[in-house]
Amino acid sequence: MAAPTGWARGISQVPCSAGEDQGMKIRTFDFEKHYDSVIALWQASGPGVRISPSDSPDSIRHKLERDPDLFLVAEEAGALVGAVLGGYDGRRGMVYHLAVRQAEWHHGVGRRLLQELEARLRAKGCIKYYLLVTVDNSQAIAFYEHLGMEVMDLHVMGKVIG
Repeated sequence: MAAPTGWARGISQVPCSAGEDQGMKIRTFDFEKHYDSVIALWQASGPGVRISPSDSPDSIRHKLERDPDLFLVAEEAGALVGAVLGGYDGRRGMVYHLAVRQAEWHHGVGRRLLQELEARLRAKGCIKYYLLVTVDNSQAIAFYEHLGMEVMDLHVMGKVIG
């Protein structure tokens, strides 16, 4: 049965592909150990990841008070190769930032980070999550569609209140 439009489907069921580095470890983000490396990764990720005041040290510490287990990093040989920042408000999940070091693209790092995040969201009772992709980021859109996500026909609106 096909998932309804806009639902993320079955990512955690995708097995590791041949050739993926099994030495990669997915870990929960540790502020003291990972913050500087994650910010550097996000900054090097180009226009697909937009750094904002919400990514400041104080804002990330505040986010970690709510659901620290939804901020994950991928490490290989002790080096950070990817990170995903997720959230859950009790109703819907959200993927805020996903970035993978460019040298690690097409090695399953992003998929494996999303697999683990999805499993953790599901364990909290989350049945649906969203992520935002800029309309001109065709590479990211193709990546997420390959994992079963669908473009939703919505307008995203926001307002800075602080």
